[in-house]
Amino acid sequence: MTVLIDPPLWPAHGRRWSHLVSDASLAELHAFAAACGVPERGFDHDHYDVPDGRYADLVAAGAVPVDSRELVRRLTAGGLRRPRRDRR
Repeated sequence: MTVLIDPPLWPAHGRRWSHLVSDASLAELHAFAAACGVPERGFDHDHYDVPDGRYADLVAAGAVPVDSRELVRRLTAGGLRRPRRDRR
């Protein structure tokens, strides 16, 4: 089981954002996020949105940096990807 993070490339609200996911378990993802002080409100169906200022801290805490395509590939392979139609 691994927690993954992509680079902060996604613009919104005047900042850039990363996605934090687990490749195997939402329980693992929630536990990692809670231990790192990531607010629950950042959870979006299958990932946490985290601002660019948290990227280095989350990598230092054990999140594995991957590019966005690899992140989605691993999320999907782990059976945790929620299709866009289900994320409303």
